[in-house]
Amino acid sequence: MQVILLAIVTFIFAIDQFSLTETLYRPICACPIIGAILGDAQTGLVVGGTYELMMIGNMPVGGAQPPNAVLGSIVAMIFAVKSQLPVDQALGLAVVFSIFGQYAVTLTFTVMSGLMKQADEAAEKADPKGITRVNVISCCILGGLFAIIAVVAYFGGEAAGTALQNFSESASWFMGGLGAAGGMMRYVGFAVLLKIMLADDMWGIYLAGFAAAALFGNVSATSGATLILVAFIGIAIALYDYNTNVKIKELKGAGGNGGDEDGI
Repeated sequence: MQVILLAIVTFIFAIDQFSLTETLYRPICACPIIGAILGDAQTGLVVGGTYELMMIGNMPVGGAQPPNAVLGSIVAMIFAVKSQLPVDQALGLAVVFSIFGQYAVTLTFTVMSGLMKQADEAAEKADPKGITRVNVISCCILGGLFAIIAVVAYFGGEAAGTALQNFSESASWFMGGLGAAGGMMRYVGFAVLLKIMLADDMWGIYLAGFAAAALFGNVSATSGATLILVAFIGIAIALYDYNTNVKIKELKGAGGNGGDEDGI
């Protein structure tokens, strides 16, 4: 039953990368679902939150595909739950397997490039069924490849569980380095996102967020809700900034002389 459910949700996650919600496949959503299937939703929440930070700055640019978040999530969960590896070590190993997802997406795009002529011909004939047929074929190819890899990873993770445990004991230096690399990747992923999105005028808010987290986290009454409280502060700042900019644009649109409502 676990294998069947894992194949089904992997098929859905694979399609969701490029259509449907385009949110469900993200590690923070996918890992708890996979954890529930594997019988450990708590580990799914931990792995999902950590892996999301690793992958949050990775995005496709043109035809180039980053390491795939879907297969990385699945393999990380299998190693963490079935092989009983620590989360950081499971994430370090999962990054290697996420490359297979990258190849699966590239292979699908390569195959579909030859079928796009059929979609163009169907569009010229105003044939929606022909376009739908091409889309269904692409979904089946991509979802099928991901489902097969996920099932192989499931059985491989179960079979390798004892071997990985023995290896972690005999080569603790290697697994320790792998865990350190896995722990570091979440900061690397977030740094990539900041490099893309962070504007010079946002540094003050960025540093204020760290200060607020440190303050709330060290007070016993608020330590359990630190992230929620910091998020509320961020929402308040974002709403204030948005409303201020809207009003400034309205004033500029009116010639900068105010409006009749204010009596000016």
